[in-house]
Amino acid sequence: TSPDAEMAAFGEAAPYLRKSEKERIEAQNKPFDAKTSVFVVHPKESFVKGTIQSKESGKVTVKTESGEEDQIFSMNPPKYDKIEDMAMMTHLH
Repeated sequence: TSPDAEMAAFGEAAPYLRKSEKERIEAQNKPFDAKTSVFVVHPKESFVKGTIQSKESGKVTVKTESGEEDQIFSMNPPKYDKIEDMAMMTHLH
């Protein structure tokens, strides 16, 4: 059985529990720089994705989807999105 067929048992919740095989392959092939990809604390969304733009005198400038700056956390590569075994993750938050 394919991994996607196994998820059929979860019905409508399946897309929120695991990416499709196609999405997982795309995520594995997506360029990722662990040194510049971070999560930024966000008051409404908890965390948003960001990219480090510069580091000077202990201050880090990050470009986020919302354009805000705040405390940052290292981000895991896209291939770990919705991963089932958290022990495989690089960063745990």
